[in-house]
Amino acid sequence: MNTVLVLGGAGYVGSHVCKALAARGDTPVVFDNLSSGHAHAVKWGPLVRGDIRSSSDLDCAFAKYRPDGVMHFAANIEVGEGEKEPLRFWENNVGGVITLLGAMARAGVKPLVFSSTCAVYGEPNLVPITETETCKPVSVYGRTKRAVEILLTDLARIGEIRYAALRYFNAAGASPNGEIGEEHDPETHLIPNALKAAASVGGKMKLFGTDYDTRDGTCIRDYVHVMDLADAHLAALDKLMAGEREIIANLGTGHGASVLEVLQAVERVTGLKTPYDVRPRRDGDAAVLTADLEHARRVLDFKPKMSDIDSIIVDAWRFHKKTWGISR
Repeated sequence: MNTVLVLGGAGYVGSHVCKALAARGDTPVVFDNLSSGHAHAVKWGPLVRGDIRSSSDLDCAFAKYRPDGVMHFAANIEVGEGEKEPLRFWENNVGGVITLLGAMARAGVKPLVFSSTCAVYGEPNLVPITETETCKPVSVYGRTKRAVEILLTDLARIGEIRYAALRYFNAAGASPNGEIGEEHDPETHLIPNALKAAASVGGKMKLFGTDYDTRDGTCIRDYVHVMDLADAHLAALDKLMAGEREIIANLGTGHGASVLEVLQAVERVTGLKTPYDVRPRRDGDAAVLTADLEHARRVLDFKPKMSDIDSIIVDAWRFHKKTWGISR
């Protein structure tokens, strides 16, 4: 049984990873400043309120709980905010990791599972995207994540840490029993916004672009269930604890759903139409982003079990109905 310090464990992906850790007998210790996470999502271990940019906060957590490994989810993630406030993103997403790495070194803890993103690739040359694709991030968010990956590579090379950088595609869904799920504010992700529109919680959904070179003119993305992501984090942690020095892996499904296909799935699951307004394309939105999973299968035995689009939406709908007080 391991004790794992989970930075950002009160957030969306982090809380689901804590659930998976506890289910197998590990103790997740959540370290979170609750700026975007939720205390009610911390259910499987202690909550330490602290800031990743604070050496003293981190040193206290390491001294008290003596973790065997660390998982990092404590990043600013909203792409549009990053373009408006790049200094805030670099200070937290990169500066915070530098502070964390110092605390890990002082505590003698080496395994680190890092929540990265397919945004490190930018506009890919080929899809599905492999880990050998050149990284050319086009957003502040993607550049901060890529900067951390480079730093981790440098430290692993000299034996200071052992790390896994897991490049998510589109995390989606919720805990199947409905106890935790996606609660971003503001919410920018397609599936919860489509469910909101279908349930008349807020206004119409915005659909950005219908003239892409895809099968129905809308963007195609690779949606992966958050519990499948959690399984991959546990597999990565186990590899690092066993001595693996460096893991970089894409996490998706290997296939994608278009925006209109997601809306059709929402209608199938809920029985409700999703009203939407068509808007112009957004700058930087690629037509298709899907993952090549060969490497993740090989190094992490990653085989998504819950990530067909209808299953994702069933679980998301169960959670959001509970959150919004919808009985039907």
